[in-house]
Amino acid sequence: MSIDLSQFFEVFFEESFEGLDAMESELLNLTPGEADSETLNTIFRAAHSIKGGSGTFGFTSVSDFTHVLETLLDQIRQGQRQLEAQHVNLLLRSVDCLREMLQALQSEQEPELDTAKELQQQFEEILGLSEGEVAANENEASASPSQQAETNTYQILFKPHHHLFKTGNEPLFMLSDLGDLGSIEVEADLSAIPEIQNLQGDECFMSWKVFLQTEATQEQIKEVFEWVEDDADIDISLCGGLFSEQEPSAPAEPLEHDDAAPQSSENEPVAQATQAPASKGKANKAKSNESTSIRVGIDKIDSLINMVGELVITQSMLSQLGEQEVTENTLAALQEGLAQLAHNTRDLQENVMRIRMLPISFVFSRFPRLVRDISQKLGKQVELKILGEGTELDKTVMEKISDPMVHLVRNSLDHGLETPEQRKQSGKPEIGTVTLNAFHQGGNIVIEIMDDGRGLNTEKIREKAIANGLIDGNEELSDDDINELIFEPGFSTADEVSDISGRGVGMDVVRQNISSLSGSIEVVSTPGTGSTFTIRLPLTLAILDGQLVRIAEHTYIVPLITIVESLQIDTNKVSRVGKSLEVLRLRDEYIPILRLYQLFNHHDAITELDKALLVVVECDNQKVGLLVDDLLAQQQVVIKSLEANYQKVDGVSGATILGDGRVSLIVDIAGLTKMAGLKKPGAQEALIDAAALHEEQV
Repeated sequence: MSIDLSQFFEVFFEESFEGLDAMESELLNLTPGEADSETLNTIFRAAHSIKGGSGTFGFTSVSDFTHVLETLLDQIRQGQRQLEAQHVNLLLRSVDCLREMLQALQSEQEPELDTAKELQQQFEEILGLSEGEVAANENEASASPSQQAETNTYQILFKPHHHLFKTGNEPLFMLSDLGDLGSIEVEADLSAIPEIQNLQGDECFMSWKVFLQTEATQEQIKEVFEWVEDDADIDISLCGGLFSEQEPSAPAEPLEHDDAAPQSSENEPVAQATQAPASKGKANKAKSNESTSIRVGIDKIDSLINMVGELVITQSMLSQLGEQEVTENTLAALQEGLAQLAHNTRDLQENVMRIRMLPISFVFSRFPRLVRDISQKLGKQVELKILGEGTELDKTVMEKISDPMVHLVRNSLDHGLETPEQRKQSGKPEIGTVTLNAFHQGGNIVIEIMDDGRGLNTEKIREKAIANGLIDGNEELSDDDINELIFEPGFSTADEVSDISGRGVGMDVVRQNISSLSGSIEVVSTPGTGSTFTIRLPLTLAILDGQLVRIAEHTYIVPLITIVESLQIDTNKVSRVGKSLEVLRLRDEYIPILRLYQLFNHHDAITELDKALLVVVECDNQKVGLLVDDLLAQQQVVIKSLEANYQKVDGVSGATILGDGRVSLIVDIAGLTKMAGLKKPGAQEALIDAAALHEEQV
């Protein structure tokens, strides 16, 4: 019988990454010399779980490295060693190292071990032991002096439950671990194995009786089975004396320590584990490390089941109506039933979407470590405040917003906050503050990154923009308009390039990434007081509130969140700029008009401006008008990836299927402005100037 343990790898990796996150979080809460025992126990348990799991699956590089880390933690929590600042720093670096090793294994690649070897050497120097002595010391430290010299014989009854193999555990490894503790005799009980036609390859029907002669304590024996306490019946009792006088006829083969795979005989089937993915080497194509599962609260599952129940009842009612003779009463009942069906469908949709929603604390939790490391490197004192961490966001959006947020926080630490000396001279507290805040607003989530630093230097930004040709030297701009220039490609005011910020790229990429999520970003800054970057995002990328518009015979969907207003065009307020672009003066603004039928190459559309409608939309603080034939209904639509199912199309962000079965394309506002040439630096300002000049001449 062969069990493929690779089916359990993904669960192991996800739980290990969660354990590393817990370790990192708790390590940041430790104070050298005043270590809290519960915090240390939490860190130790996480490391112990990773060590045990990696050993079970054959990831020896991880288990060996975690072993020496665990030894130091155990000494500190037992009071044998006082926690020092260097210990915390070393343990944090070890968390990073373990995360990289696990990511490599998850991608079916051999992990790089240079960093692990360097850190392991530092651990051993602190412990004052060689590698071999570390393992020996761990076993000795767990037993009292009186117990170390005493030899006892234990009887161990080990009866796994049938589902044991499905949990990823292997009895062979546990019997082998018992063999490490002393001399053993093993008796296998095969009486529960069913007939061959009833045998299930992934179920365990064997049990074992083990006699163990050892100097180990009963607690140490229990540790062998700590992974299967809930998946097996285990009884450990002290027999006293030595083994029976009759020697076993042959040593138990499964307990031999060699590299050969255990062989199963006809009478004694043995479960055999598959090789770890690391054995496949670097030649294998790397897999995505992105999480492929999600943990859902039981309350959400219960609510979903209730909704399905309501849906089944409504469907049953409609089926009965369909079998009845058509009368006024049955038609009224049918309409009522369809209304109830629509209500149930909306509730079901909302409950399904809730399953994808996770608290944004999953993103915020990475920043305490980031702030600690960067502030130490910059010699700044920083307090991180986190608000609204329970605010929920779609898992897909959350994964994609993480990197832009990291960039913004790094900029706040590097450019925004002053050094303690500078803050003291300015009459500020020496400790600067970075605040992360999240809250719901309408159908969106708003994320704020705030700092109480020096604020943006508008004069320096203006000078840099003039030098780069982004604006004219005589142009009058407000402070807010000047601050918006930091989102232009390649713009940077940093005097020096560092590994933290100031490479001349970044903020434009941040805006692009946020725009790809149908979101927006804006900045408000006050010199000497601080800056606030505000990100607005839809709660989910799976459902979109859209406005259906008609162009010729085609129906498009404009995201409702981007629409400012819809209006009929007064041709007297339209100016032509260049050969083809038209601009509408709307109150105090100039709105470029994009004829969608031209961009999408449609015929038979309305071409006269006074007979068509203009939908004014806004993206990245830039307004444009979309010329359409007519406005249709507003509705929620399920977004389908056009790129995954067909190919990338400029000006289109996705597609959906309408109620009549037709495919409708979702308009990408940022893509349209780029197609029209309005994304070039200074294009909008030049457009406004040309339109104003044209009006004066008229």
